[in-house]
Amino acid sequence: MLQAIRSKGRLPFKYLVADCLYGNSPDFLDAVDSCIGVTSLVSIPADTRCWLQRPLTTEKTSTYRGEVRAKRLVAAETQAPVTVETLAQSLASSCWYRRTVSEGTKGPIEYAFARKRVTLSKAGLPDRTAWLVLKRTLGAEPTYWYYLSNAPESTPLRLFVWLSGVRWAIEQGFEETKTELGMAHYEGRTYPGWYHHMLTCMLAHFFLWHLKMRLGKKSPSADGVATAHLVSGDPPLTHLHGARGPRVCGVGPAVQSPGIYVAQKAS
Repeated sequence: MLQAIRSKGRLPFKYLVADCLYGNSPDFLDAVDSCIGVTSLVSIPADTRCWLQRPLTTEKTSTYRGEVRAKRLVAAETQAPVTVETLAQSLASSCWYRRTVSEGTKGPIEYAFARKRVTLSKAGLPDRTAWLVLKRTLGAEPTYWYYLSNAPESTPLRLFVWLSGVRWAIEQGFEETKTELGMAHYEGRTYPGWYHHMLTCMLAHFFLWHLKMRLGKKSPSADGVATAHLVSGDPPLTHLHGARGPRVCGVGPAVQSPGIYVAQKAS
């Protein structure tokens, strides 16, 4: 699917982020690598094994029923691969950099970041070489996150910091759409029905966020909604029922049907 989207050019993209479900799939990582020009940051499990230095390999041949077979093995002097969790906890404090991911309601949201070039282990043999990006919370008992990126070696740390926070907005959108708009509440048995339900929920979520950004913060108005203007200098919007229109479940008419507003004429 990813390769089809990229090849057809219907949805241009430069960056790609994904959770551990995809980071644990070699086929998905291969598909990402085949998309030339796309930089990815994919979460991986804590037990993913890797080497800091790509190990040497040798071939061992054997004969079975007259057929010569070759088996690729890691050189005997090579150390065993370690998990990314072990690697993260073994890094010196000088390897970690404190960075601000976003601005929260209580101040800047900060994490510590580190990165290492590693070679992944697949069935005990060296696989792809990529960036291992590590993120942890601040404090005495930090929580860790692990990412794999196909970014070039010259990629600055700030790009990884930015990509690590991109998925939050996507996951937040899914959570809001599921809990507030019923995205997960469907019993469709056909693809068109499922597609219609998902699209409707996503459009409703977009509309509500657009409305929130337009109306701004709460105000002591009759409906508990901040006064909004069409453009600078225009009169405020008024619901067709009037400012004292009927209220349902404590929600004013301005919130019940935000699509039917008219602008008051200037007096």
